[in-house]
Amino acid sequence: MIRTDNFYKWLKENGIDFFTGVPDSLLKDICAYITDNTPKRNNIIAANEGNAVALAAGYHLATGKLPLVYMQNSGMGNTVNPLLSLTDEQVYSIPVLLMIGWRGEPGIKDEPQHKKQGMVTLDLLEAMQIPYYVLGDDEKEAEKQVAEAANKAKETSAPVALVVKKGTFEKYTIKEKIETDYPLKREEAIKKIVSYLDQSDVIVSTTGKTSRELFEIREANGQPHFTDFLTVGSMGHTSQIALGIALQKPDRKVVCIDGDGAVLMHMGGMAIIGSQQPDNYLHIVINNGAHESVGGQPTVGFSVDLPAIAKACNYKSAVRVKTADELEQALKNIKPGTSPALIEVLVKVGSRADLGRPTIKPVDNKKNFMKNLSDK
Repeated sequence: MIRTDNFYKWLKENGIDFFTGVPDSLLKDICAYITDNTPKRNNIIAANEGNAVALAAGYHLATGKLPLVYMQNSGMGNTVNPLLSLTDEQVYSIPVLLMIGWRGEPGIKDEPQHKKQGMVTLDLLEAMQIPYYVLGDDEKEAEKQVAEAANKAKETSAPVALVVKKGTFEKYTIKEKIETDYPLKREEAIKKIVSYLDQSDVIVSTTGKTSRELFEIREANGQPHFTDFLTVGSMGHTSQIALGIALQKPDRKVVCIDGDGAVLMHMGGMAIIGSQQPDNYLHIVINNGAHESVGGQPTVGFSVDLPAIAKACNYKSAVRVKTADELEQALKNIKPGTSPALIEVLVKVGSRADLGRPTIKPVDNKKNFMKNLSDK
């Protein structure tokens, strides 16, 4: 394993002191160390991975130095455009060191949403003609790889990638923890939402622990799962999946249970929801100010006025709540003519240690969900 302090030291020795990206569970230890040991101005958790590449490019334009962009391989899709049309040698030729967590690595057990991405991760880098190093877990080898990757990026003035396998970094716990006095946890908020809905209502839930908790709540209640579409991947796109359903099924209430990190990733989706004015659309954003599923790195969720943004995007109603009673009242206030509506629920970070994962395959979830939609 690689000690996080050593890896950070190697980066500094190679002139890298600016970091940006979207946290990843495979990189959570090194990302936590970077957060604790880097000035906030030099470690920016971006809205999405493409934004991070652009931010890194701006940093290089201003300083001439090499930045590092961290991400999970699932976020590579967000980077294709800026990597090929901005940083590429044939365009602006901007050096960037990419650090990519390799979820779904072939031969390693992982969740279904990571399998295909893991299979094609190296192929994608090769298709973009981005040189890469699969980071070894021996420190002497890894130190050499970091130096070679950094030098290659500087010499070619182009992106180079470090691909990181599961278990590469030694455990490190972030010291800068998000602390709030909000009474609710996310799972408690989801329980309240589920208890309010009718059997004909459908839920589209965002990736990460939100969908896992929704699944277990249904199990505990002895309720069917076919009313819920669990978006296990595609972070940031849940609201548009829900919009597509709402527009085609105007007789069904569609509830999108979103997260702060997911909303921030593709916030433009809110403008499209507002422009379409679906009267059967309820957008609930559970905001804990963190990317909790991948290590607890902070988002800017608590510093953004999401209800004001929703209203500016032509949502008919938008409120912020903090307690179970406030959430219940906000749900009761959703009546015909008040949607699209947004309810932001401020919660504290935390989930059960024994939280499981859905036992239904994604493709079966899809089939059951579609049958339910067609039956009503």
